[in-house]
Amino acid sequence: MKKRIPALSLLLALLLTVSAAAVGGTGNFVRTRQYSGQFSDLPAASVFYDNVSALYEYGLSVGKGDGTFGLADSVTVNQAVIFAGRIRSLYDHGDPETGADDFRAPGQAAYEPYDRYLRSLGILGDELEGLYGTVATRGTVAHILAGILPEEALPAVNAGVVDLARSAPSFLPDLHDGTAWLEDILTLYRCGVTQGSDGFGTFYPDAPITRGALAAMLTRMVDPGLRISLSWDVAADLSAAGTTYGDLILRETRAVTAPATREEVEMAVAHMLSRNESTLYLKYGSLTSDRAREIMQQALAAAKSCCEQSYNTVNCTFDPNTGAIMLAFSALNCSAEETAAYREYTLDAAIAVHDQLWADGTITAAMTDYEKAAVYFDWICRACAYDYDAGSESLSHIAYSLFSRGKAVCDGYTGAYNLLLKLEGIRCRALSNDSHIWTVAELDGTEYHIDTTWGDSLGVFPDYRYFAMSEETSRRFHPW
Repeated sequence: MKKRIPALSLLLALLLTVSAAAVGGTGNFVRTRQYSGQFSDLPAASVFYDNVSALYEYGLSVGKGDGTFGLADSVTVNQAVIFAGRIRSLYDHGDPETGADDFRAPGQAAYEPYDRYLRSLGILGDELEGLYGTVATRGTVAHILAGILPEEALPAVNAGVVDLARSAPSFLPDLHDGTAWLEDILTLYRCGVTQGSDGFGTFYPDAPITRGALAAMLTRMVDPGLRISLSWDVAADLSAAGTTYGDLILRETRAVTAPATREEVEMAVAHMLSRNESTLYLKYGSLTSDRAREIMQQALAAAKSCCEQSYNTVNCTFDPNTGAIMLAFSALNCSAEETAAYREYTLDAAIAVHDQLWADGTITAAMTDYEKAAVYFDWICRACAYDYDAGSESLSHIAYSLFSRGKAVCDGYTGAYNLLLKLEGIRCRALSNDSHIWTVAELDGTEYHIDTTWGDSLGVFPDYRYFAMSEETSRRFHPW
């Protein structure tokens, strides 16, 4: 007599069998063997000891036929594919070979079932065609490994510091927009699978990878305890600390001892500013009062076009007989000491704003000049209020007031904004008419007019009608 199994019981048994077979996840990453010196070339002092021994214990490698692991040996692309397939199979099935078993066929190369397994999952495509027998570069290995585990199995624990490092001049120095497999390389940094080859994260994407270095990457993928928590001091590298006012003169300059035209006066003033000086000495053969006054006015206009420098007054002395003229610039007719103190405070405050916006990711290296200028436009409009009570000698006429008191008039707004733009290396100048002053900036090769004062006129949020205006639009608002 046949034994009958109730239909419901049979269904439950089938469901349990199917569920058990389908279970995958990081719980399958279990060390099933004990390493006890199987590789003769793996001393306990090796930097790769923990990684290579773990690779053996997870069942991902048995080493070479001669009893060594081959720490310094190069790796071929097909070998990297085999390791990648084993890790994914271990994740999916709890065994490093099961995933490739369904793709084995007579006459295959050793890597092919692993490659087909990874292709069936959409992890690899045909991008490695023609490369399988070649020596693998570090960049190619990063591409092979970056997609073999889902995000929940390999969380981006270093995402913040890596994204910040992309903006820092000294970090990740050999990774740029043209680097092959760039995003895959960055994925390995973000997930703690690599830290590069030095304290700045140099990756050497085109260099061959050794079996020891590959073992380190592979075992960090399966063992969270081996992953790297990056501790790069990126913020210090992003800082504008140490910038001087002279560094903000972003044009070519040269000394002109007897400027004859307005353009030559502007050149002479720019040269003075680039040297962090506040006094301009000129020498003509002879000089009339009218000509001295004209030179003084042209020089003051040139200084005001660089209003981030805070020089908005000038004292002129000259000798009509020798033609010697001295122009001493200051802020609001203040003493040299007071002017220097205002300038120092202002520059330090602007650097602090710059550094904070970079540190918190509000500004990144991936942003265009236009996008960075928009960030600073927003910051200025939100940080300041128009000082309707300002008189002609008020501090509100220089950027110091905006940073120290949150109050300014148009030249204070414009000076602060231009200062922040120039800390980003953005070329800009101040432009004025009889009653107003605003910014003209070159953003990504195009010249725009930007009026932060009027941009702040709504009082609640920035008015972007006054950001990135064409010259035609700007003239409609404030002709000059």
